[in-house]
Amino acid sequence: MASVYVASSWRNSYQPEVVARLRAAGHEVYDFRNPEENPGGFHWADVAPDWQEWSPREYIEHLVHPVAEKGFAADLRAMERADCCVLVLPCGRSAHTEAGWFAGRGLKTIVYIPEKQEPELMYKLFDAVVDSVDDILKLL
Repeated sequence: MASVYVASSWRNSYQPEVVARLRAAGHEVYDFRNPEENPGGFHWADVAPDWQEWSPREYIEHLVHPVAEKGFAADLRAMERADCCVLVLPCGRSAHTEAGWFAGRGLKTIVYIPEKQEPELMYKLFDAVVDSVDDILKLL
């Protein structure tokens, strides 16, 4: 069985199903929404309630806030423990950065596209692009 890092977005409605199906198949799965060491996961609102109004300078300054450091450390530890990454679309910059980190280290990286998306040529950098959880399970 694999140790899987599921990279996605808080707004992604498919992420919980992917986590559940992979776990049901016996894989160890990191769920950023509810990591063991930080129940409830990281939220910028825990750093400051006005996070959506930050200037670029404020954003840079808040990257070293203790809450941000703790959230980053938890995700990075999970990435370092994982054998592979499943990028669940649609998602944003962090998830794509995480998937790129996995691919750059030569670790299996799978893109899951459960709904119509704008095509992205550079997904060819990853090991597979699939449209079903069953296909993810076959690849693991």
